[in-house]
Amino acid sequence: MTHISEQPQYAWFDNGTGRQVFRRVLPPCLARSDLPCPMIISDVIEPTESMADGNTYTSKTALRRTYRPDGNPQGREYVEVGNDQRPHEQKRGAVTRDKRKSSEIIQKAMATADRGERTQA
Repeated sequence: MTHISEQPQYAWFDNGTGRQVFRRVLPPCLARSDLPCPMIISDVIEPTESMADGNTYTSKTALRRTYRPDGNPQGREYVEVGNDQRPHEQKRGAVTRDKRKSSEIIQKAMATADRGERTQA
């Protein structure tokens, strides 16, 4: 029978400047797996009923497809409510631009570049 010592172990370590320091040796961390790969988030979910069409799904992708207008019989877009944050998505049509003014700005920028002038940063 082997006895595992509960007392911390210490060793000398080189600190990179030519000096050595006496520090505690931490126990090795336990790996989740022997495979050198990141954790994978699966597409599989528990059977869940879609509020848009009433069918039961076991795939996140298939369930979220029913929330789009082309994936449900009502032809409406539904929003999934929960802890999932999506700051990268914006509401469509929130920004309107004047095409004539944009065209003028682009033409001025192209003329400035053609003359070889530098723009202000």
